[in-house]
Amino acid sequence: MSVISIFSGAFCKDDLIVEEIISSTTYALITDEEVLSRAGRMAGIDREKFRRAFSSKTSVFNKFTHEKERSIAHLKLSLAEFMREDNLLISGYCSQLIPASISHVLRVCLIADLKYRINLAMEKHGVTEKEAVRSIHREDEDRAAWIELLLAKKDPWDPSRYDLVFPMDKTPVEQANALIQANALKTVLKPTETSHQAVSDFLLAAKTEVALTEEGHQVKVKASAGEVTLVLNEYVLMLSRLEEEFKSIVQEIPGVLSLKTEIGKNFHQTTLYRKHDINLPSKVLLVDDEREYAQTLSERLQLRHLGTAVAYDGESALALVQADDPEVMVLDLKMPGIDGIEVLQEVKATRPEIEVIVLTGHGDENDKEICLQLGAFAYLQKPIDIEELRETLQRAYEKIRKGSKHRHGVGP
Repeated sequence: MSVISIFSGAFCKDDLIVEEIISSTTYALITDEEVLSRAGRMAGIDREKFRRAFSSKTSVFNKFTHEKERSIAHLKLSLAEFMREDNLLISGYCSQLIPASISHVLRVCLIADLKYRINLAMEKHGVTEKEAVRSIHREDEDRAAWIELLLAKKDPWDPSRYDLVFPMDKTPVEQANALIQANALKTVLKPTETSHQAVSDFLLAAKTEVALTEEGHQVKVKASAGEVTLVLNEYVLMLSRLEEEFKSIVQEIPGVLSLKTEIGKNFHQTTLYRKHDINLPSKVLLVDDEREYAQTLSERLQLRHLGTAVAYDGESALALVQADDPEVMVLDLKMPGIDGIEVLQEVKATRPEIEVIVLTGHGDENDKEICLQLGAFAYLQKPIDIEELRETLQRAYEKIRKGSKHRHGVGP
């Protein structure tokens, strides 16, 4: 049997449609939760980190880590593993990861006008109209950002992307269910040798993309019957050397018969291709009210391929910690408002996995003792040799990586 994919606006009765189809057919339901869970198990990473890929908010560190793109690669691989079977109902964000080349998929979109959705949200969750509007707008922003990230399209409900689009404010659930099931049985949607090969190509491309992202590379991957093509959209100074590195990674993947590199349409723009070194800290938060010093320090660390962001006061630093996912913090002590000691206390109380390096020009031995007792990784004095700071950051990062491997049962 075919595969059904469903993508829906918030409060468009997708849950009822899914429930109707599953209860009246033999389709197996694959939700975002199943895809996230399998991705987490395969990668040995907390699945909640992958969930952030669905958010319209992008980490300030993403330009260094490419974490969102890496998450998508793992989600593709997880979904491709599921799609080795037919007779699936795939519902949610991950339904948009299915390549258009897989022809035995009935692509369904559920949407409704805003007033209808507001009333449904108020009725379902007992919230005010204002709260309902805020919730719908937030979820729709996430869906729109997801489509733009994957497809460079602005409209997540563009009917050209779907086989069936249902306005749920005008379509009874029973009618939508009947039409979906009837269309899923059409001959044109029956799995074929060609469509199954497209699934195999999807799986091989996903395996290749994961292997490359785990070595710090970000390239578009295509696969066709064992022939893998990598598309470069950023200019490369030594292309032949990069191609040799690609080959050394990809040739180890079972099923790869050949490899070639193509130049993408953006290759000749001014952006240079840069491999992300996964062994270097890439989520370093610098906290210092001396703006020029903090900015200069950030730039010097970036020249050494460390990813950094800057906060100029304690309040901003704590807000960024709550909203984002820094790994290491370099923290000044003497700041207006919330000082460094208070920031250190709060971070270690709420996010103990973040390593904090105190870097101050005003502290004394008593401050040092307090900071180390509160859990600071190191206590350094300004002015600091940039190599000493880099080495301290590297040691803090190694401690984080070892802790992460231990929590997820990876390695010795």
